[in-house]
Amino acid sequence: MVETGQPSVPPPVLERGYRNPTRPGLGLELLPFADLRRRLPGDEYRRIHRPDFHHLTLVRRGHGTAMVDFVDRPCRPGTLLHIRPGQVQRLPTAADGTPAALDATLVLFTPDFPPRLPATARVTDDPFGPAAWQLRPADQDRLGRAFAELAEEYGAYTADGADGADGADSEITRELLRQLLSGVLLRMARLPGGTDGTASWTPSAAQEPYRHFQHELERSFTTLRQAHDYAVRLGYSLKTLNRACRRATGHTAKQLIDARVTLEAKRLLAHTDLPVAAVSHRLGFTEPTNFNKFFTREAGRTPGAFRTGQR
Repeated sequence: MVETGQPSVPPPVLERGYRNPTRPGLGLELLPFADLRRRLPGDEYRRIHRPDFHHLTLVRRGHGTAMVDFVDRPCRPGTLLHIRPGQVQRLPTAADGTPAALDATLVLFTPDFPPRLPATARVTDDPFGPAAWQLRPADQDRLGRAFAELAEEYGAYTADGADGADGADSEITRELLRQLLSGVLLRMARLPGGTDGTASWTPSAAQEPYRHFQHELERSFTTLRQAHDYAVRLGYSLKTLNRACRRATGHTAKQLIDARVTLEAKRLLAHTDLPVAAVSHRLGFTEPTNFNKFFTREAGRTPGAFRTGQR
């Protein structure tokens, strides 16, 4: 990982662009959690990060607490975390705020590295997908083996032409790494819902209205704020849409709309120095006072108090 941008004043959130320091040009990196702790100085480790790549963490031993999109995620043996590009995270810390002492494996990869399969795309592309699982023993064993096999091939990979490596053999290993990563993602696609109650990715006709709503919401949350408007645009009755949303998440369509707007507001407040009025305008509010009332109701704090708490 490498910090990008280098502004004169440190930003509230560290933007992190993907770069593999030991295998340049490979869109995949595996490393022990301890290596990440050594790579990032203490203050930088504790900052909020926003990567432009996928970040998987499988915990074998140890305890800590991570933050993904402003939600605390307990980490303990059997925890699997998935941070997607554009999400914000605070790396796992102990109760005293120091970096957590985890025995864990990290898999970092660019969006275009794994093969494009319908099942893997549901895992990588779904902005509403689970961020954390507490794996059952059988799932932990399967994913542990998949991570280990991926790590073994990663250790054998040498970039084309480096250290006298045969280019054809490197290309075969690169393709094998892509397929092994796909195997990890396919195993994730079979997992039950996340620890926050997020639905699994198992496709069914009953889930289609919710899936269509998810993607329309991601496109339109700054311009469409009413559940009825989404139902009309998608060709469902409001009753059908709400039933699908409750089945998948336990919440109504309107509650999910408000939650998505609140999340984007939090990201902008923590990640940028935009005035609150500009954040309000970007999210489609006609008056900053309306945004202040909305955010305070949904987040329990004023926009200014939330921003201060993230700095």
